[in-house]
Amino acid sequence: PEEATIRRHIDETVPHGPPLLNWPGGKRALLTELRRYLPRDFGCYFEPFFGGGALFFATQPDEAVLSDVNEELIECYTVIRDDPDRVIDRLRRLNNTAVDYLAVRASKPRLPEARAARFVYLSTLAFNGIYRVNLRGEFNVPYGRKTHLDVVRAAAIEATSQSLKGKSLVCADFAHVLDRAARGDLVYLDPPYTVAHGNNGFLKYNAKVFSWEDQARLATMARTLAHRGCLVLATNACHASIKTLYYGLKQIVIQRPSRIAADAKHRGIVNELIITNLAKK
Repeated sequence: PEEATIRRHIDETVPHGPPLLNWPGGKRALLTELRRYLPRDFGCYFEPFFGGGALFFATQPDEAVLSDVNEELIECYTVIRDDPDRVIDRLRRLNNTAVDYLAVRASKPRLPEARAARFVYLSTLAFNGIYRVNLRGEFNVPYGRKTHLDVVRAAAIEATSQSLKGKSLVCADFAHVLDRAARGDLVYLDPPYTVAHGNNGFLKYNAKVFSWEDQARLATMARTLAHRGCLVLATNACHASIKTLYYGLKQIVIQRPSRIAADAKHRGIVNELIITNLAKK
């Protein structure tokens, strides 16, 4: 299938292979296009919506501040950065079966390395790699029945750890983190959003994953960073309301295969938006 061919090509071009964590809205499919805007030289790399980290792992910057409001995610990356062997050891105790998956999903580990292993395990085996929690903050995605997958993935964990060495990992709102960005720093903004609803219910649905007020705050921050002399690269939904928010910055419409639908026959090509003050190579 065309999508599988595209993903294989992308994985082969990333220095350490595909990102360790499956993450909703991951940008593996847009890497080729995004890298055309990356400057040859920049200062610190900032990514305040750090999920799978496809662009970071493809770029391998010397200095980086990686952040998100998801405490479990940031703790997982921090433990992998500092002590990957403990995470690998914990994963070796887990099996890839429906019964084991449900047991791990229901568990509440006390030790950081056990929580990190649980996070990697669930990301690997959850249906469609979805990260979703209920109102009580409990992970509730069903088992994906991908029995062929190795839950340990020691080489990927070790490579991820090496890439994160010396990098700052922060659990905080994007505005707090981006206050540190200075002239010449590269800022990649990839907030939570979906393009699946198009014009039908777009604003209502996306407000649940990232509020419209937050989108407006982020657009204001993007212009502030550009005026400060930062190098800004952003991805967002290709929607009229988003385009209006990001006035003053270049906006480029790109296409990618959709992976939202569970049934491949319902997937197709969707438009997304690159927003930047950078020139295309």
